Amino acid sequence: MKKSSYLIVFAILLWGLQACNNRSKDSVDLAEDANNTSQDTSVYRTVPDLGVATNESYNDADFAVQAADGGMTEEQLGKIALTNAQDQRVKDFGQRMITDHGKANKELMTLAKEKGIVLPTTISRENSEHMADLNNKNGTTFDKDYMDMMVKDHKKTVQLFETASQQGKDADIKAFATKTLPTLKQHLESADSLNNSLKDVNQ
Repeated sequence: MKKSSYLIVFAILLWGLQACNNRSKDSVDLAEDANNTSQDTSVYRTVPDLGVATNESYNDADFAVQAADGGMTEEQLGKIALTNAQDQRVKDFGQRMITDHGKANKELMTLAKEKGIVLPTTISRENSEHMADLNNKNGTTFDKDYMDMMVKDHKKTVQLFETASQQGKDADIKAFATKTLPTLKQHLESADSLNNSLKDVNQ
């Protein structure tokens, strides 16, 4: 086989590997890759999980990506709650998620566009799986599992936004996190209270 033929075969194999790698990544992964590629890597480093940013790992782009993923998830789960929940309080909480997170998501999208930060266009694979699981439940089972998830999710989200409000490098992103944080803490308090109430009823 000629040298040029070897090069063609190698190029095809390389393309195939890259294609497979892209298919294994979700929208959040791709957004983080885009930000890490287009920005100074000393500023934009990947935060592995929602809400675990530290002094060493925090950066504004990853905060925005994780916040967008979490916000889209809460909004979509709220819509499911309107249909699948039995307790009216759970439906009302779901509506609040749609309203509050929908508003915050729009603000974040505008801010990210101004800063040249790429945000995910769809929910992460992990959150999509949680959503699919909840979508298959209804009644009291849905109420319990949804509110339990809301408590866990908002604990992580509050931690994420607290970190951004303290360590944010960009003044506008830091201000967004600081402004949104009180609402998220209210969500957590309401979710925890309602979750405990549902447990008391089922005992």
